[in-house]
Amino acid sequence: MPPPTLPPSSPDDPAEPSMGREMDDEDLVEELLVTVNSARAFAEFRRTQRKECANLLRWLQLVLPLLEELRDAAPRLTDDAYRRLALLGRALAAARRLLRSCHDGSKIYLALESETVLAKFRDVYEKMHSALDGMPYAELAISDEVKEQVELMNAQLTRCKKRTDTQDMELSMDLMVILQNKEEERNADRAILERLAKKLELQTLAELRAETMAIKKLINDRNNNGDGQHAVADSTRQMVDLLNRFKEIAGVDEKDVLGGDVSMPKSLDKCPSLMIPNDFLCPITLEIMTDPVIVASGQTYERRSIQKWMDSGERTCPKSRQPLAHLSLAPNYALKNLILQWCDKHMVELQKREPEPAAETEEHKEDIPSLVEGMSSIHPDVQRKAVKKIRRLSKECPENRTLIADNGGIPALIGLLACPDKKVQENTVTSLLNLSIDDKNKVLIARGGAIPLVIEILRNGTPEAQENSAATLFSLSMLDENKAAIGSLGGLAPLVELLRSSGTARGKKDAATAIFNLVLSPQNKARATQAGIVPALLKVMDDKGLGMVDEALSIFLLLSSHATCRAEIGTTAFVEKLVRLIKDGNSTPKNKECALSVLLELGTNNRALLVHGLRFGLHEDLSKIAKNGTSRAQRKANLLIQLARKL
Repeated sequence: MPPPTLPPSSPDDPAEPSMGREMDDEDLVEELLVTVNSARAFAEFRRTQRKECANLLRWLQLVLPLLEELRDAAPRLTDDAYRRLALLGRALAAARRLLRSCHDGSKIYLALESETVLAKFRDVYEKMHSALDGMPYAELAISDEVKEQVELMNAQLTRCKKRTDTQDMELSMDLMVILQNKEEERNADRAILERLAKKLELQTLAELRAETMAIKKLINDRNNNGDGQHAVADSTRQMVDLLNRFKEIAGVDEKDVLGGDVSMPKSLDKCPSLMIPNDFLCPITLEIMTDPVIVASGQTYERRSIQKWMDSGERTCPKSRQPLAHLSLAPNYALKNLILQWCDKHMVELQKREPEPAAETEEHKEDIPSLVEGMSSIHPDVQRKAVKKIRRLSKECPENRTLIADNGGIPALIGLLACPDKKVQENTVTSLLNLSIDDKNKVLIARGGAIPLVIEILRNGTPEAQENSAATLFSLSMLDENKAAIGSLGGLAPLVELLRSSGTARGKKDAATAIFNLVLSPQNKARATQAGIVPALLKVMDDKGLGMVDEALSIFLLLSSHATCRAEIGTTAFVEKLVRLIKDGNSTPKNKECALSVLLELGTNNRALLVHGLRFGLHEDLSKIAKNGTSRAQRKANLLIQLARKL
């Protein structure tokens, strides 16, 4: 997506009043958000620019709260505000191009032209600073917290523009020696070449082939742009020469980077996957994605592949192995647009997916109506066998879930929830969990009267049925209308009981995720407190083997925004527990981030609690986190420092 276009004006005077707006205010803000999020999609970078990319990503992360508040408040933009945001759009688009280049560009080029690339980073910082300096926050209804954070970032940008980082001197010297030596001196360069290959990560066949494709692309781009000067030609020859020498020491007999047609392939079936940016490939199939979706862990997969993974009964993220808090899939429109733009630019035609074999589906079409009928049979054995098969079929694929719902399977399953046979209950509630993946089924399940029956199984079912009942309530609570219903029907008390029971870690995690989602609704905060959530969460935090400190603190953070709940949470003993977490060297960065967030919420509403926490020498820890913590932890630490100064 192209950056927003500015009307003619002097770049040194971004507040000039003449305006010619090319898009609505809301569209401008939304485009800025899309640009930032697509830039943040790049995760791995070339070694020579890794530090600078990390800094730029951190600043993009700090811009997000400003844009999100603008989107939520939707203020009418003055000419000055519009122009500055349009300037910011140009800076963010430049940042995205730079990050993409450092993500999948030629490693040799980035090393040879490191000073040029560093100048591009400086240019991006200058553009961001110009756009943000003097931003009319009052007119934009921006909170003091976000304003202070952006102003702090802008001060850092100013210092960064003046910073004079030195190159990796050993790398620079090695490059200079290799490029200056004559052909007959090459045998003496092997040690230097091996050191360079290791530093640039150009040792394996895969790495060298990827570099070959990156250089081919760079050559094509230079040719298309008409860059035919001698300096550019010499630079190209240096890159190709160095690549061929890396191939020599690796024993790879490929030296025709400039030979033949270096245009991009027209179809992916003729295109080595190594030339495709890694973020465009599904981690499961390693094929370019046509329908990328985001799972609960934040990872992106091809919809078809991750759906098969979940349909097989898996409830973890294939890449990170984290448990999935829910099974909903969110389309990754930003990445899909990047893939389409990349394919269009390089004249690449996406492969059409082969349709799934139809025979098995047709067989299921015949089975499902009879199975639904079997669940309503007067014979217990028929019911038992039918619901067991429905459980399996509902897990396998979306088509089966649609067929089950269309053939009246949801009312039949709801009718079996009250069955005295515990195994039937377990299979029934698990089938409803599988069906609830689809939003339309969430509505049908809730309106069919399933919620109180699922809550009863949560109280009295088998351990597996209780776990899956908790997961079902979580899935249903994705709809706001169901949050209120589950809370009013008494769903929080058995969830809290499951959380503090001696059951499995999976059951506790299912209960915690369900509770977290339910207490997003204000009326459920008090209900959770009455159900004993506070001592249950404290018990979870103390169980180090459970590894659920972040989940517990996330729920505490939601509860601390409610006055009644805050009265129970806000004790000196709890504050001391938060301080220990913040000071503990074994706490994860996420642990500290969550603990800081809760402490800030409590301290903002009760200064005495913050004063108590500060007595334990917290100042030094806050200063360290403000410099080295996660971006969110840095924000919270800075706010706590400011609050402490006022005290």
